[in-house]
Amino acid sequence: MKKLSNSTTIIISMFLGIIAGILLQDKAAIFAPLGDIFLKLITMLIVPLVFFNIILGAISLGKTKSAGKVGLLTLGYYLFTSCIAVVIGIGAGYIFNPGVGVIVPASLLAKEGAYAGANSGLDFWGTIINIIPDNPFKSLIEGNILQIIFFSLFFGLCLSKVSDEKQKPIIDLLETVNETLIKMIEKILLLAPLGVFALMANSIALFGINILLLVTKLFLVFSLALGLIHFIMLPGFVKLFTGISPIKFIKKTAPAQILAFSTASSMATLPVNTECCKKLGVKNSTASFILPLGATVNMNGNAMLYGLVTMFFAQMFGVDLGPSEYVAIVLTSVLGAVGTAGVPGPSLLVVAVLAAAGVPVIALPLVFGIDRIMDMMRTSTNILGDASCAVIMESILNKEKEVI
Repeated sequence: MKKLSNSTTIIISMFLGIIAGILLQDKAAIFAPLGDIFLKLITMLIVPLVFFNIILGAISLGKTKSAGKVGLLTLGYYLFTSCIAVVIGIGAGYIFNPGVGVIVPASLLAKEGAYAGANSGLDFWGTIINIIPDNPFKSLIEGNILQIIFFSLFFGLCLSKVSDEKQKPIIDLLETVNETLIKMIEKILLLAPLGVFALMANSIALFGINILLLVTKLFLVFSLALGLIHFIMLPGFVKLFTGISPIKFIKKTAPAQILAFSTASSMATLPVNTECCKKLGVKNSTASFILPLGATVNMNGNAMLYGLVTMFFAQMFGVDLGPSEYVAIVLTSVLGAVGTAGVPGPSLLVVAVLAAAGVPVIALPLVFGIDRIMDMMRTSTNILGDASCAVIMESILNKEKEVI
């Protein structure tokens, strides 16, 4: 008999948790401690995971300058499209209000009171200035995500400029620690079925059956926002810069999209994506640089999800978001998406975005049950974004050659 995958087990556990919550009602709260332990194990690793992932991501970004103009344009395109994706996620959350409709128990609000208003009182420039830490070690201890990301990004970029001989032992150490953290997450995710079961049963006990309608609405809004990025934004940029029709672009990259959907892995899809781009006229020299970089740092779908989920929980818990919080969401989502590569399981790094925006994380496991299907969908969009960049950059290079 074939062993069930962890993601399948999580989905089954979610449904079992729903059934337990419906049958036991208030008594399902007995499972709460198990869910709390699972959630604390996850949040325990978020700060070190963000710290080391962003440093390693920044090192790879810093080294791309050796590729000259194409490297800078590629990074600019990836960051620009990720920013737009976050705004689409925030906009979808603002328009459709997927988190509105459930009365949150006072016990949960009190439990997460420390997050409320974490960034209140800061205007736009106040938020930007506050990103720069007075003491990075203090930021690590306090879990100030934006400051941690800023320092990690700055440190990684500067480390990439140190001589190879001197930077190698540090990079080896960082990679070893990062791989260890990922191993820790893999071990924690073995408990995910039990944790999701407990948290879902407790959620039904606390919120009632209406919580299921809320999660369903979130998934529908997510699908709509992702569809906008996948079928309009990315093909639109390709049409604008290369003249290739959106239909042709979507069709030629279909094999890569399908594989990405089935594997939920950008790296596993890399060879197929390369072949698809070649059929669109991308040279191997261009694809071999842009696509691996994109598979590492370009996560349009993830960035959009972070923005949308933050809006979802902000509405659910009645957290008012001001300009400083929106700035925090965009910055943390874009840079946090860079740190997503290599991180297995549910969207763990959304915790960083929630914390940066002062939004409670206690109900995050509600998303875990549907995360697998969302992960498959957004991975397909991520690799389409990589392909769009490769096609656009090839067109730019060809136009420059014609001028010369």
